[in-house]
Amino acid sequence: MIINNNISAVIANKHLLRTEAGIAASTEKLSSGYKINHAYQNPSGMAISNKMRAQIKALDRATDNASDGISVIQTADGALNEVTSMLQRMRELAVQAANDTNTPQDRAQIQKEEAELRDEIDRVSSSTEFNSMQLLNGDMQTKVYADNVSRLSVSDAVDPGTYSIEITQAATKGSITASTYPANDVTADQAGSFTINGQTVTLTEGMTADEAVEALKTAAELGDATATKENNVLTITSGIKTDDYDEVLGNAWGKNAKISISYDNTNDKAKKALEYFGLSSPSSKTTSSTSVSTTTITSDNQKDAVVNLRPTVTNKASDAKEFSSSATASVDGKKVTIKDNNGFEMSFLLDNALTKDATTGKEVTNSTTSYDGKLEIKVTDIGKMAFHVGSNKDQVIKTEIPSISAKSLYLDQINVNSHQSASRAISLVDDAITQVSSIRATLGAAQNRLEHTYDTNNSTSENINSAVSRIRDTDMATEMVEYTKDNVLQQAGTSVLSQANELPQMALQLLQ
Repeated sequence: MIINNNISAVIANKHLLRTEAGIAASTEKLSSGYKINHAYQNPSGMAISNKMRAQIKALDRATDNASDGISVIQTADGALNEVTSMLQRMRELAVQAANDTNTPQDRAQIQKEEAELRDEIDRVSSSTEFNSMQLLNGDMQTKVYADNVSRLSVSDAVDPGTYSIEITQAATKGSITASTYPANDVTADQAGSFTINGQTVTLTEGMTADEAVEALKTAAELGDATATKENNVLTITSGIKTDDYDEVLGNAWGKNAKISISYDNTNDKAKKALEYFGLSSPSSKTTSSTSVSTTTITSDNQKDAVVNLRPTVTNKASDAKEFSSSATASVDGKKVTIKDNNGFEMSFLLDNALTKDATTGKEVTNSTTSYDGKLEIKVTDIGKMAFHVGSNKDQVIKTEIPSISAKSLYLDQINVNSHQSASRAISLVDDAITQVSSIRATLGAAQNRLEHTYDTNNSTSENINSAVSRIRDTDMATEMVEYTKDNVLQQAGTSVLSQANELPQMALQLLQ
């Protein structure tokens, strides 16, 4: 028997301390719900689970981002739905105005409603917002740049880069210039009538020169033309301005922009009325027929622009792109539309700068000009709205929301003051409806994609949560078994240690 070193007590105490440490660990796991409360408990498990937890939090935020993206698209689509309704009303009005049972005054009233609807579409374009960001004014579409063009837009299928185009012939207007300008009152033998683009100009005896010119201007405007006085010369050109908008380009430029002045060549007063305005210039093209008693003076120099999609380009840009052999360009006056397979489309309007001679600065009136109309159109990969819908960088869905302003839809060209212009307005509104419907279809597809992304993120987050739970969460039943075992061992160890501590007392009895 020994006193100084009670080996039995040391052994019992060692096991008791180990049991108490196990109880403490079990108590911490049971109370916290986690089986990894400190790095030393499972270093690799802690590292893996922390990485997964970061992904879960990011996925949850990305899910909210997708939900916000859906709200953006729904906001834009709601506005576009109203725009579609307005366009359908504009088409209905254009069909009404195309009927010749309407008087010029009736058509003027119809044009007023057309103008109001057009202005409302402009207002919707500029005021539709989400979180103070404008959605329909073009801020959310691919950014493209080019000199000497306007209303430039591209489809999603157009790859970023620099596209070269050559304008080999500029678009021209229809134009007839008078030889003199009226200065005297209308006499009895000048009290006749003639037509401009089908609209009648009637002179009556005693009319002042200003009144006669006003009658000419009114008829010209009804016929989609403009009569102006420059340097005491009267000139009639195709195209008009309406409601402070730019010139009605579709009626102003190109091969369809004819100026036609007709009169009864058997009526001396009709001839004199024409001569009163100096419109019998021998430089004008005059045609007549033996079967009818009319003579028509027409402008014959109007042309559509001519484009070359595959020009020879020196010093090409580093990001130069070429149109494929299947790409085609359609031209309507100054408007150029380039299409190719797989939804490739690019459209723009040539500025007036491209219709001027490079040397003289004068407008081009024939195809023999040496004007060199080379264009470079820079298409970028920026501008679209990006929805970050993933847990890592660059996991985005990009959506383009093009402008639906009156100009981008070419609604500023709508004029229903005549049968011909009303018929063209129907076509213009049809194109606008098609364009808006295409935008809505694209947005609808993007919304469907975001909704699938929303569901996918939720599912992924759920599954990763399950994996983290298996690593970090306490299995309460298993841990309770360990806790109960250690609790019993603690009680047994305490009892044994108490008995071991009694052994030195037995040694003292030997000293008595």
